[in-house]
Amino acid sequence: MKLEIVILLVNAFSTWFMTGLIWFVQVVHYPLFDGVGADNFQLYANRHRQLTSLVVAAPMLTEAFSSVVLAAVWSRTYTWLLWFNLALVIAIWISTALCSIPCHEKLCASGYVGTTHQWLVLSNWSRTGLWTLRSLILAFVIYSSLTKAN
Repeated sequence: MKLEIVILLVNAFSTWFMTGLIWFVQVVHYPLFDGVGADNFQLYANRHRQLTSLVVAAPMLTEAFSSVVLAAVWSRTYTWLLWFNLALVIAIWISTALCSIPCHEKLCASGYVGTTHQWLVLSNWSRTGLWTLRSLILAFVIYSSLTKAN
């Protein structure tokens, strides 16, 4: 198997993992924050941040690294699409750094704040959409590569 196909698959699997996770977080997990209660929220928010980091660090780093390599080495059709996909990864990281992390830090430091929670949920829709778009693009590139190979 060619190296670029292996990189494509690694990128796709890490992206699909993150897409499933972000949808769970967006639809189930974040909306439940307001039910934790004020007395326990800071502890909950800190544990959430620590444990979530354990789950997302490796897939996000794998996704980012493989996106860079994939865009650089891809020699088949739709090269522009993989560069666009890399731009989506950068947008996800920017959104994470500018929206998600500051919200989590504020919730950990101050406890539950309704406006912060609302902004976290609202701003996370951009990451949810970006990861979903990446998943669709990668599925298309894989499908295209398989159909051209036959």
